[in-house]
Amino acid sequence: MTQEPSAKPSLWARFGNWLRGLHVRVMAIQDTPHSIALGLAIGIFFGFTPLLSLKTLLSIGVAWLFGGNKIAAAVSVQLHDLLFLFMPAIYLWEYRLGYWVLHGQLPRRVGFRPLAFLDYVHWDVFFRIVRPTLIGSLIVGLPSAAIVYVVCRSLVARRRLVRAP
Repeated sequence: MTQEPSAKPSLWARFGNWLRGLHVRVMAIQDTPHSIALGLAIGIFFGFTPLLSLKTLLSIGVAWLFGGNKIAAAVSVQLHDLLFLFMPAIYLWEYRLGYWVLHGQLPRRVGFRPLAFLDYVHWDVFFRIVRPTLIGSLIVGLPSAAIVYVVCRSLVARRRLVRAP
């Protein structure tokens, strides 16, 4: 079934085209497969953290520090943010996992009241909410980053071998 030229592409088709464009851009980065994969893995790792406005800056800084590709780190942290609709569920999962690590049991009831800006600077809020979520994000983010590194390094290396003159 072919689409008419005048028909507007569906949302999924536009999303697929956008992802293919990102794939082409990442594969076109002139760097080693290790550096590209490391940048992507660092971005994915920071994508899982609850450090909302600092994710991109931290991923670029850590990629620079460890010799990863900074562009790949920024791209992957932004790709991770596409899961924005699912992030509350992911953060809740990370909170429960971190709470279990810290206290040896799952929280009985999880209820978050709306937090004002000044609530974030109080230590009790940090220790009660942010610390378990941060620990849970480490547990989820590290294996995810390792998987992304291995898969992306092999994909980039394989693509470079195929394209080599």
